[in-house]
Amino acid sequence: MRLKKVIIILLILIFHNNYIYANESISIGYSPKYNNFDSFDYVNKKSKKGGDITISAFGTFDSLNPFLLKSLAPAQINNLMFDTLMTRSLDEPSSSYALVAESYTIADDELSVTFTLDKSARFSNSQPITAFDVKYSFELLTSASAHPQYRIYWSDIKGAKVINERTIIFFFKRKNPELHMMIGDLPILSRDWLSAENFPNATKKIPIASGPYDIKDYSIGKYIIYSRNKDYWAINKPSRKHMYNFDSISIKYYKDMTVALEAFKAGEYDYILENHSKRWARDYNGPNFVNKKIIKTELIHKNNTGIQGFAFNTRKAIFSDIHLRKAISIVFDFEWSNKNLFYNQYLRSYSYFSNSELSASVNVSEDELLLSRNLSINSIRIKDKIILPINNSPAEYRKSLVKAKKILDNSGYYIKENQLYSPRHELISINFLLAQKGFERILAPFRNNLKRLGIVLNYRTVDLSLYQQRLDNYDFDMTVVSYPQSQSPGSELLGMFSSISYDKNGAFNFPGIKDNDVDKIIDKLIYSSNRKELITAAHLLDRLLWNEYYLVPNWYINTHRIAYYDKFIQPNILPLYYQATNYVLQTWSMK
Repeated sequence: MRLKKVIIILLILIFHNNYIYANESISIGYSPKYNNFDSFDYVNKKSKKGGDITISAFGTFDSLNPFLLKSLAPAQINNLMFDTLMTRSLDEPSSSYALVAESYTIADDELSVTFTLDKSARFSNSQPITAFDVKYSFELLTSASAHPQYRIYWSDIKGAKVINERTIIFFFKRKNPELHMMIGDLPILSRDWLSAENFPNATKKIPIASGPYDIKDYSIGKYIIYSRNKDYWAINKPSRKHMYNFDSISIKYYKDMTVALEAFKAGEYDYILENHSKRWARDYNGPNFVNKKIIKTELIHKNNTGIQGFAFNTRKAIFSDIHLRKAISIVFDFEWSNKNLFYNQYLRSYSYFSNSELSASVNVSEDELLLSRNLSINSIRIKDKIILPINNSPAEYRKSLVKAKKILDNSGYYIKENQLYSPRHELISINFLLAQKGFERILAPFRNNLKRLGIVLNYRTVDLSLYQQRLDNYDFDMTVVSYPQSQSPGSELLGMFSSISYDKNGAFNFPGIKDNDVDKIIDKLIYSSNRKELITAAHLLDRLLWNEYYLVPNWYINTHRIAYYDKFIQPNILPLYYQATNYVLQTWSMK
C-alpha cells in the first residue's frame, strides 16, 4: 500500500478533504500553528527545573491504576505518568504534536495510520518504548478489564499491527477524519508493569512511567508524591520543552473542602483551584492576602465549557415524561441562586456547548435544516431552541411557577393532600444523589420551590466511593453532572449521549439518552469532513438535546479562580483552552 508522506521540515502540506496531514502534527480543518518549533508559546522559556509544589485533592483514592472502572486513582496520575503517542496543544482548537510517536502517515484509502516512534523514547525503568508496548497498551485499554470509556472512544479502530520495534499500524473499521488524532491520545503503558491477567486486580503496584514523573511515596486516601524523572526522555522535545519543571509534586487529600481551604491559608499547601462561589467571595481573606504572600486571581479561558446540570435519569419511569422534566426545569430559579448564593459570579448555561461557537442559536439555521433533511430527522423535532425563563423579580418567578403548573395540569398530573401524582397515580418523589455538601445549599431553595408544585425532593450526600459506584450503575433519580467539551468534540460524545452507552455501566450517559436522531447527528459530527460541517452538526445536536430537557441547566464561568503562595513564576502568555491545575503543573516554575 502506498502511503502519503508529508515532510514538515520542508513545509510541505497535503490538503485532503480539508484535513491537513503533517508528519509531526495533526490539525482538524485548519493549518497547525506550530511548524519547526522550539516550544509552545504558552511556556516560560526562561524557566528552571527544581523546587516543590503541594496541591490538594478532594475525596480519596484506592488504586494506582487509573484505567479501571471499579477503582479511584490518585489525582494527576494520568497527566504526570503516562505520555501519549501525540500531545495536544493548549492554544489551538484541535491540534496534536509529536511525543512518543515522532511521525505518522495516513494510508491512501484513509483506513489506517502508521506511527513511527521516537527512538529516544524510554520508560522510567530505562527500557525503550517499542511498538509492542503501544500495541499492548491499545489492546489492554480496549479489553473488558479496562474502563469502558476507552472501548467507546476507540470503537472505530479494528486493531493494531507491529511492523518493527519502532513502527505500528492502526487499522480503521471505516473512514473517520479524526481517528488518527484520537488514537494519538493513547497513553503508553509498559509491558513490565502489569500483565493482561493481573491488570484488573493489581491496583497497588506502582506504574512504570512513560511520562515525566514517578511515584515517590503515597498513603492510600491521604497523599501521593510524584518525583520528576531527571532522565525523562522527552525533556528537550518541542512538545515538552520548558514544561514539568517541579522536582516534586505532592497532593494532599481532604474530605471537606472548607477544611482544605483553612489548611491552605495555614500554609499546608501552595496552590488551590476554587469551584465554590461563596468561599471565593467570602473566605479568601486574612493577613497573607493583604500582604500579598498569597495571590488571589482569575485566569481567563476560552474553553468550551459544555454543560453542567441536574440530570434526570430517564431510565426511571418517573422521568420518562418530558412534561415533568420541563416543569421541573422551569422551577429552578437561577437568577435568585446567582444573586443570593453565588455572588453573581456565574452565567446561566445556555447550551451543551456553552462559551463556544458550537452552541446553537435560538433560531434554526438553514444549514441545520438541510442537515436534518439529509439525516431523515423528523422536521417536527427541528424547532427553535427553548428559552428558559429569566426571573429578575418575585413576580416574574411566580409566572414561571404558574407556567410549570399548567404544564403538569395539561399532562394529567394532579394534587392530592398537597402532593403531586402522575397520571399513573404515582407519587412524584425524587431522590437526589450528591457527593459534595456544598450543593445542599443550592438544592434547599430548589426543593422548597418544587414543594410549591407538590413535588417531593430528598437529597443525600454520600461518600465519594459510594457515589462513584452508584453513578457507574445509574443508581439515582437525579444527580449533578458535568459535560465539559473540547473545541472539536468527537467520539467521546458516544459515551455521553449515544444509545450505545445507554446500558453500559461506567459510561457517562447519566440521563439515559437513547435517541436514534441523536445517534445520527453524533455520527455525522464524528465523521464531518471539515470544520463547517462539524459546527453545523454540533448546532443540531445541541438543539435536540436542549429541547428534550434531559437536565436542568446550571451555570458556567469563563475564568479559573485560583490562589497560590507568591513563590512561583508563570509564563507571560496564557493558553486558550486549558484546565487550571494541569496548566500550573505543566508550565509554572519556582522563583
